[in-house]
Amino acid sequence: MTESAHGIILRTRPLTETSLIVHWLTPNRGRIATVAKGARRAKSPLAGKLDLFYTADFSFSRSLRSELHNLREVKLNETHGAIREDLAKLQQAAYAANFVEQATETETPLPEIFELTRGYLKWLCEQKPSPQTLFAFELKFLHELGLAPDLAAVRLTPGAKKIAAILLGADWQDLARLQLSRTQTDELSEWLNGFLLFHLGRLPRGRAAALAGAAGK
Repeated sequence: MTESAHGIILRTRPLTETSLIVHWLTPNRGRIATVAKGARRAKSPLAGKLDLFYTADFSFSRSLRSELHNLREVKLNETHGAIREDLAKLQQAAYAANFVEQATETETPLPEIFELTRGYLKWLCEQKPSPQTLFAFELKFLHELGLAPDLAAVRLTPGAKKIAAILLGADWQDLARLQLSRTQTDELSEWLNGFLLFHLGRLPRGRAAALAGAAGK
């Protein structure tokens, strides 16, 4: 049976000389993995439609024997091309994808996580990457997981607590007006580092590189 979905490509990897495994984040089916047979051939109908952070409508045949389903058709919606033109943006987007993969279960509906990730990628395309953007993604993601910190009780300076509250509640557009000092950036980074380690067991891959790249902008 063929099913349809809308999703963001989180990761791809070669399966054979001609085929790819494509990992998707979808709102209604959560994270799913598909096999794109022949996608690496130049004349494949899937050629040019499968890359990191592409958003697409797609169809697939569900496998009854594994979690790898057969990708059928792809209608590309958005490439988020600006992300691949800037290393710092790419590092932040890759960290977000790693976060999603580490902190969520496969094939579990994730509409809020999908919308958060889609909004984050759109924002990265439009604005310079910054540490506060990454902090906002982390805090909003933790909120969706039911792990949002009690900001009244955490060990942060009053100024950092206020900023954390803004990052958690603000729309992406509002973050452009927020300016953090180096001291505030370091304080929030260290605190979130410990908070993530405590609740997730380990940091998602790429956090240090994402922060370093954003700080250098």
